[in-house]
Amino acid sequence: EVDIEDPYAFHGGDLEGIIKKLDHIKRLGFTTISLSPIFENAEKGYHGYWIEDHYAIEEQFGSMETLKKLIDEAHKRELKVILELVVNYVAPSHPYVQDPEKTDWFTENDLSLNESTAWLEQVLKFDQSHEEVQQYLLDVAEYWMTETDIDGFRIHAAEQTDESFLQVLTEHIKTMNPDFYLIASVLDYDSEQVSQLKEIPYFDAIENPNFFRLFNDVFSKEEQPVDVLYEAWENEQDQTSVLFVDHQNTARFSYQFAVNGRNNITAWRLALLYLYTTPGVPMVYQGSELAMSGPGFPENQHLVLFNTANPDLEEVFEKMSALRHQFLPILTNGDFELIASDGAMSLFRRTFEDEAIYLAINNDSVTRSVAVPGLSSDQQLRGLIGDDLVRENQQGEFRIGLDRESVEFYIVEENVGLNWGFIGFILGVLLLFIIAVNYLSYKQKKREKTN
Repeated sequence: EVDIEDPYAFHGGDLEGIIKKLDHIKRLGFTTISLSPIFENAEKGYHGYWIEDHYAIEEQFGSMETLKKLIDEAHKRELKVILELVVNYVAPSHPYVQDPEKTDWFTENDLSLNESTAWLEQVLKFDQSHEEVQQYLLDVAEYWMTETDIDGFRIHAAEQTDESFLQVLTEHIKTMNPDFYLIASVLDYDSEQVSQLKEIPYFDAIENPNFFRLFNDVFSKEEQPVDVLYEAWENEQDQTSVLFVDHQNTARFSYQFAVNGRNNITAWRLALLYLYTTPGVPMVYQGSELAMSGPGFPENQHLVLFNTANPDLEEVFEKMSALRHQFLPILTNGDFELIASDGAMSLFRRTFEDEAIYLAINNDSVTRSVAVPGLSSDQQLRGLIGDDLVRENQQGEFRIGLDRESVEFYIVEENVGLNWGFIGFILGVLLLFIIAVNYLSYKQKKREKTN
């Protein structure tokens, strides 16, 4: 059924293809792969939401054996695999829809449509208040947990799911496996039910549409103050938000900043430093490391164009993820505070136990600088991105200055002053070099005089 000319059809790509790209995913620093729905779908159901059989894998993607191979190979690389669990929708061709004894299992979908969710026109919605429906969906969750070694579910359109059933489902899953990771995805960003997802205690992370909107407003163009993101976080104080800048239903972040004239390297470096160091769970949509573009559907759902790789941009992803992994305890458990701002530049501090790191982001069109409070004269800040070094100045201040549209990640060190031993060694080598040159020059002149 592959037809790359039809945006509403399969374009190729399968489980075996993901296996071949596991080393690429690992190298970029990602830790978890979240698959779109893999259940058997009606014709052209490439998106996975026209489900005909919750217990079978769509043949366009592969087989159960291939899925198990993918999970096994991912685990060998210390990568986790999460399946998107669709509990709301099925295709009209699902056998149960045609079953006269199950006519009361379904209701019409009442969610408003847009271009990227036009598939909703072709689905029926489960009536999750029905006891038999609940048991069926619990059995589906159990099946994939017991038949495979997956690490979690991303529950699709959680805000559209019956709240009491969602409580039952998530509690049941956590009873089976307390370490099983549960993410609540959101389909309708404006739904009043989104905030109520936080009342479900079994979710490990919940997609945050407010972050998505605000993040794009800030980093898609220069001169936008970064501290507004902190103010939004401060109002929520939420450590479990899934932080994303785009996904299959939105315009690509790379498109958003490109139309404003921003450079790929610059924009992603700014974005990733904040995304990877602020409290929450960062999620990156496939192809972002290639700066794949698109104003929305269908361009944002194209196959990943691996042959357009930009080594410099991939290096940005690798370096930012390496910093996140190196300081993961402080970034996942530490306090988060905004300590200084100047124009569109902000300085943040993360602290955990006796450790502190500083994160400087200048989203401005000019150089900016801020003073760093709370440091003593025997300390210094060392930058791990640009190798910047900050020491106390003659006024007794520590000041961080950043060029326009740049970032730095600082650690606190003891100020050991100048390394006179090393400097003496260098001067000694230089002196010996001068003596040797003069000696050789003298010998050369002596030979010329003799001749």
